Amino acid sequence: MAAVAAPAGVTNPPNPTVYVKNLEERIKPDQLKEALTEIFSEYGNVIELVAKTNIKAKGQAFVVFDETEAAERAIKEVQGFELFDKPMLLDYARTKSDATVQREGSAEDFEAHRRRRLAEKGMSMSIGPKEIMDKLTTPITERKQAYDAAEAQKKLKRPAAGAPQEAGTARPAKASRGAGLKSSNPAAGAVIPEEYLPPNKILFVQNLPEDYGVDGLTAIFGRFEGFREVRLVPGRRGIAFVEYEAEAGAISAKENTAGMALGEEGKVVKVVYQRQ
Repeated sequence: MAAVAAPAGVTNPPNPTVYVKNLEERIKPDQLKEALTEIFSEYGNVIELVAKTNIKAKGQAFVVFDETEAAERAIKEVQGFELFDKPMLLDYARTKSDATVQREGSAEDFEAHRRRRLAEKGMSMSIGPKEIMDKLTTPITERKQAYDAAEAQKKLKRPAAGAPQEAGTARPAKASRGAGLKSSNPAAGAVIPEEYLPPNKILFVQNLPEDYGVDGLTAIFGRFEGFREVRLVPGRRGIAFVEYEAEAGAISAKENTAGMALGEEGKVVKVVYQRQ
């Protein structure tokens, strides 16, 4: 049987760790980790995510899955997708991650791996066990916090009018125009909760039943003045963007569809304005 060709841009052999580069360097690390976790958790269980913060390595990250198959799916579907208006470039990591070695090997294996990795970087072996554990556990803790927040958002019923959104529950969207993601403007102040975003002509619709496609959404949102189109995001379920010719149509559609129950399970959809 002929070997399966590697996806474009992939040069390293398959393993559970995905190397991501060409990320927006002006985004704060916590915000970047949240967006990456939300995107890559669609393809498998993320056990560690490291976003580089030093000057030489900014714009890079490593996403560690618990199995190679998940990494393969992620590279195939996320390659080239824009995050904060920059296309992500993906490959497999050249070496196993700390989390993978610790998960699969013994304490001796992990120590040998750590010494080899530090030697390759030309680092001193004076780093202590506390610093090593801090580096290992902090990304996992942040990943769990982001995951729990996303899960809580999915379970929310229709919110009361004007109710503020809890911090950390905004779901980053993977879209070709960076729509639905937090602003990449470094001069911007506190991020505005989705419920309080100012009106514009594009709606961001979340928590949709999986069987709702363009036709079903067009039947709902096409009733309002100035409807232009429904756009789904390849590889992402439960979200869509609906565009109108003017703000008036989007405002009318949002007011009449927010909190609508759809599908056999009666999923309550969330409709907000696209984040600019």
